[in-house]
Amino acid sequence: MSDIDVSEQYTIPQTMRAIVLPEPNPQLNLVDVELPLAQCADSELLVKIEYVGLNPVDGQFAKSGFCKWHYPHILGLDAVGVVVKATKGVFPNVGARVMWHANIGQQGVLSEYAVVPNYAVSVVPEGLCPSVAAALPCAGMAALISLDKTAIAEGDTVFIDAGAGAVGQFAIQYAKQRGATVFTTAAKRNHKLVKQLGADVVFDTKANDLCEKIRRELGPQGFDAVIDTVGGEGTIRNVELMRFCGRIACLNPLPCFEQELMYRRAPNIGVVSLGGAWLANSLCAQQRMSFMGNLLLQDVLNETITAPAVTLVEFNAQAVMAALETQLAGGFTGKQVVKVCR
Repeated sequence: MSDIDVSEQYTIPQTMRAIVLPEPNPQLNLVDVELPLAQCADSELLVKIEYVGLNPVDGQFAKSGFCKWHYPHILGLDAVGVVVKATKGVFPNVGARVMWHANIGQQGVLSEYAVVPNYAVSVVPEGLCPSVAAALPCAGMAALISLDKTAIAEGDTVFIDAGAGAVGQFAIQYAKQRGATVFTTAAKRNHKLVKQLGADVVFDTKANDLCEKIRRELGPQGFDAVIDTVGGEGTIRNVELMRFCGRIACLNPLPCFEQELMYRRAPNIGVVSLGGAWLANSLCAQQRMSFMGNLLLQDVLNETITAPAVTLVEFNAQAVMAALETQLAGGFTGKQVVKVCR
């Protein structure tokens, strides 16, 4: 008897459709291709992909490339789908709907099928829309890690840059759950949204005198913590707005800091890297992503956390290219999710 479980209701083909990056390029040129299915190891699941959540990092690396990629490379990191093949006794097994944030060092998930270690997935509960689940991993996990790195606790004042972005939306809600006072920035059209999510004070992203307005509202003490989702010169500004020995979680590469600023603020800097769990080959970190996925799924199901609004994208190269361009242009407040198959 075979030790591989394959349900009779699933017919597994020899090939699959996928969207690939032939090589890094500024134009974000992607191609529709047909590829052979990957083979599963004992602790891996073959998943039929239903939805893939797009993230700005997908577009950024499509333009610049990534040091671990081989081309053509399948894009996509956030996936939801149904297990169609697994070793008997492995949990979850055939028929389970799962969600995960994929290994950035390997092929992505913009394909009809993908292979993933069983310990890195979260089981999507009954009653939760799978397209909404696909919007959770990257943004939700990044927000949770940011809150942990900055040790957000009751009574803290926290500044969440770009609160209307997907990471910002999750971070605002979880920071409020922990009892923090939340300051954020957003375009004027999104002020109502971030207020509804729990932000106490909202500043216009485009304000010329943003730092002065923040200081007038906050007072001279500075923020206890900052979640820096934008990076670049904004990171330097955010450190300036912190109290002495404040905490900052950075989701983008660090800029070059002036020595005087580092001495004067002495910030505790934490770098947020979901991909690091895979690149460091840290089984504990990979399992932690599964635990965070479970928390996100349950909180959204229980309506204690509101997920970003989902916009569905067709499963073809042209549609995905247009979606990634929209994300990189900035100002998009929801999540774009590719509908692969049902």
